[in-house]
Amino acid sequence: MNKVINCLKEDNPVINKKLKEVSLEEGNKIATELFQILTERKDGIGLAANQVGIDASVAIVNVRTPIILINPEIVEQWDEVPYYEGCLSFKGKGINTKRYKNIVITTEQEDGELYFSGAENPSGGKGSWEKESSSKQEQELRLLETICVQHEIDHLDGVTMFDRQMITTIVNELKIGRNDPCSCGSEKKYKKCCMWYLDIINEVYYGFRRDIA
Repeated sequence: MNKVINCLKEDNPVINKKLKEVSLEEGNKIATELFQILTERKDGIGLAANQVGIDASVAIVNVRTPIILINPEIVEQWDEVPYYEGCLSFKGKGINTKRYKNIVITTEQEDGELYFSGAENPSGGKGSWEKESSSKQEQELRLLETICVQHEIDHLDGVTMFDRQMITTIVNELKIGRNDPCSCGSEKKYKKCCMWYLDIINEVYYGFRRDIA
């Protein structure tokens, strides 16, 4: 049986490759092996064929119920959402990504479209659920399932989570200290120049003074 290739330590020649389409019979055979690997590991909720070195457009998801994805394609997606996710191929390297709350996909084994949603009140389309629930836990599981489906389909297209990484940079504005030269160019200390005038203006026009530490 194949194993998940750790891309942080080993080379995986198909991890960034768009995988070839397969027949329904071959896809189900590969999916069975993927479920066996996932069950044995007990540390994942989804797995794509190229993560174990197989060049085949097959993936599985197991969040709320086991799902097989054979030659899947996303045909529609909406409602962006930031999400923190990890990957068995890059163990321990979780990152912030940008995903979608709602997606519609097609697969080899389904005649129609499949609708996955992490929205509060999903409606319409054919979903992966049979009974709707308004509980917060159920909504979180549906969102996790929807994100996982996107993650695995990305793998089949040769895309990793790092290609979806959302960079969040916090910029701290440079603050002028009380004893620093005032930015007005007077060469006076800030506490003796504009800062003092701003306090007077605030007190006269707005009825308050800033606290000065």
